[in-house]
Amino acid sequence: MNDPMTCIHPDAKIGRNVVISPFTTISAHVEIGDDCWIGPNVTIFDYVKLGRGCKVFPNAVLGSVPQDLKFQGEETWVEIGDGTTIREYATVNRGTAASGKNLTKVGSNCLLMAYTHVAHDCRLGDNCIVSSFSGLAGEVDLDDWVIIGGGSMLHQFTHIGAHSMVAGASAVTKDVPPYVLTNRNPVSYAGVNRVGLSRRGFDEAVITEISAIYRVIYQSGYNVSDACRSVRELFPESPHRDTILAFIESSARGIIR
Repeated sequence: MNDPMTCIHPDAKIGRNVVISPFTTISAHVEIGDDCWIGPNVTIFDYVKLGRGCKVFPNAVLGSVPQDLKFQGEETWVEIGDGTTIREYATVNRGTAASGKNLTKVGSNCLLMAYTHVAHDCRLGDNCIVSSFSGLAGEVDLDDWVIIGGGSMLHQFTHIGAHSMVAGASAVTKDVPPYVLTNRNPVSYAGVNRVGLSRRGFDEAVITEISAIYRVIYQSGYNVSDACRSVRELFPESPHRDTILAFIESSARGIIR
């Protein structure tokens, strides 16, 4: 149902059962999936794809051009998965060709709270929460089930592992491995996200082994390479062990201490 006070380009592709509220602007190269709700005063610029069942609250801006001086006006996109909610004044910028990605991607069932910013070429997995007043600089990666506390700032190219929780008001300049909690500034390892893992169905024995792996990595006195080697020797192959090792060994910025 479209209000006559909206401004919807005739070439925009609007799915079924979509509500678009007054004073909203939708550009030509936009695709909106079925069952979405778009609130008043929303702006959706060109080259945005919105999945099914999304909610976009007043004054959010999707698909604005990257705040990157390397951007030359090329066609790049924003893609947002099914069931994601974008709250008031949140902004999601398009990707850039210079990155080689051409895409800013937000997964399904995510929540971007009020005043959050997702910069060019970021990648958010499914079920992520970015709390109010947080900013993700260019090419930040969040794996599935990440929670970013309010007022946090993430340096460009940082990578946050699955099921991790970053404390509010954090300045994140290094990669955060999977399954962990952070605290303090500079951001530091503060233990395993036991409550989050338990809520998501991880067996208690698995959570205990994850904690033991991180004791080797963070409390053994080894450097990172030796700690990873020790983990391989001490713990049998498993999805969680291999996820942790693969993340750490592929980290370009280095992991938090």
